[in-house]
Amino acid sequence: MVRWEPGTAERLQRAALELFATRGYEQTTAAEIAQAVGLTERTFFRHFSDKREVLFHGQELLVQAFLDGVAAARADASPLEVVASALRSAASFFPDERRPHSRTRQSVIDRNPALQEREHHKLTTLATTVAGALRARGIDEVAATLAAESGATVFGIAFTRWLREERSLADLAAEVLDELLTLAETAGQALRPTR
Repeated sequence: MVRWEPGTAERLQRAALELFATRGYEQTTAAEIAQAVGLTERTFFRHFSDKREVLFHGQELLVQAFLDGVAAARADASPLEVVASALRSAASFFPDERRPHSRTRQSVIDRNPALQEREHHKLTTLATTVAGALRARGIDEVAATLAAESGATVFGIAFTRWLREERSLADLAAEVLDELLTLAETAGQALRPTR
């Protein structure tokens, strides 16, 4: 049995993703994941609370990337400008080399409703955290919530496109955010009373 080596969590993640992709998420046990890298099931549970968390481990790093982007925004930036800064920061978390891994991970999630729900919860938590950071900057509740929810939606759409296209996540997020701003401007004009 291989004992404590650096990168145990990462090795477990790689093995889990490979097993989930080839055998199916439901058909793979934590013991099999551990065994694939020469570890015990007990070691697996030292690193992850359950096999689902193997796919979502590291989310705090993505959230931190968003928060770093919020912090980096100009003090006088509008709520959506702050969100744009957060999206740029988060995009650096997904270099193009990471795309094959992310595609495989997403294919596993797409085949399992419980994992889809967990992924949706991840975006909701992200929006809530970003909204809190916007409020801490002095942005009022409604604007903070709208901007943060919009940012999470933009990220989700851009990420889905990034999985399919060979373009940077930063470019795709900027494009999706521009589309949102265009839609909002058009809607605002349509809602204004005519004289």
